[in-house]
Amino acid sequence: MTQTLPTPRTVAVPLQDAPPRPTPPERIEDLGIQHSLVSDLVLRYLWLHGSGTLASLHATLKLSFQLLETLFHQLRTQQVLEVKGMLGNDYSFTLTAGGRALATSRNEVCGYVGPAPVSLRQYHEIVKAQTAKIYLRRETLRKAFDDLVLPDGLLDQLGPSLVGHQSLFLYGGTGNGKTSIAERILHIYKDTVLVPYAVEVDGHIVTIYDPVVHRAVPHDDDMLDPRWVVCERPCITVGGELSAAMLELRLDESPHVFIAPCQLKANNGILIIDDFGRQMLSPRELLNRWIVPLDRRVDYLTLASGMKFQVPFELMVVFSTNLDPHDLADEAFLRRIRTKVLVDDVTPEVFDRIFQRVAQAQNAPAEPGAAQHLRERCLELGVNHLRACYPTDIFQLVKAIGEYEGRPVRFTKSNIDRAVALYFAKSTAPAASAPSAPPVAG
Repeated sequence: MTQTLPTPRTVAVPLQDAPPRPTPPERIEDLGIQHSLVSDLVLRYLWLHGSGTLASLHATLKLSFQLLETLFHQLRTQQVLEVKGMLGNDYSFTLTAGGRALATSRNEVCGYVGPAPVSLRQYHEIVKAQTAKIYLRRETLRKAFDDLVLPDGLLDQLGPSLVGHQSLFLYGGTGNGKTSIAERILHIYKDTVLVPYAVEVDGHIVTIYDPVVHRAVPHDDDMLDPRWVVCERPCITVGGELSAAMLELRLDESPHVFIAPCQLKANNGILIIDDFGRQMLSPRELLNRWIVPLDRRVDYLTLASGMKFQVPFELMVVFSTNLDPHDLADEAFLRRIRTKVLVDDVTPEVFDRIFQRVAQAQNAPAEPGAAQHLRERCLELGVNHLRACYPTDIFQLVKAIGEYEGRPVRFTKSNIDRAVALYFAKSTAPAASAPSAPPVAG
């Protein structure tokens, strides 16, 4: 019941409409993380770059100038670093011989040089404060899915499911747009969230901000703690590659820091489990792993030392599958997925609307009756079902035929016939031989 078109970006509201923002700490004690960890960041920066200034430390470690100046004087008193000169009103400094020896030993323990981590406690507080609050009506939901063709009945099932910001199960035949629907759920959010570069846990660093999955939003809030990045709410999709290891912390051996799993990166957003049931991780294994997070909105991760710690699980998990839900999981699992929505085969009317959308979006002229002809050909050569993906997929083949033959792309009945013949697989089973005629009596 969908049509795949380019996905527009989420529109973010100004910062003042978001929850309260953390301000830059001016004292080391206010960071809420181990003092030695902050000192190690400065030592490793100078060990890596040879020298530095308060401005360069501020740009890399994202700490306030007042805090860095306090730390600078402490390390200078300890004869760990020495001043080389002045750059305007800033100090230029480097490590002493003792400082280099200390930095070398600390670098063997952890090689991370980047924004200072936030405390685990503060991370909990900010994520909880950013829990999505959704107010939906049919018209606003239709606007969020305006590039898809969805009947009101389906919208009215999705609406209540999304208001609760709980887990969602989308099921139905392949090619009917479950993944397209899941990816566009992000459009119902009109705000921004804060994502930390990293979190400190028992002296270890866990990196969370990932520029691949987090879209940073420019802002002009000078009072925001720069250890946090203003982002659109994240949307992460995992498919058949999902394994048990992807749901746990991963230790990056080189800098010796932990990489957050996908559900931690997806906090305050959406995690889509696409093609659910076809993962390396079985549905039962996933249930055993997430039975507590889905119920209590908290997850438990484990450091290499064996220490377990709690993290928030404030995200919408969307399961998408073309398999029968009851063949995938038992009642205990299905109960924890609060809502289940069937994305059914499209009706002829919806199919024709999708066809018109595709033709208009691609600026491809269609001769009269082309939509009906495509519909009939799909029913004839397909599996007696109309799929939402057929118009777009067939157009790609029509376009390829036109480009191959060097002529304009048009939805003609002839081009549709050729494209449909390429699209649907033909049975290679040998035809049953006709029974031999009985002998004729003489």
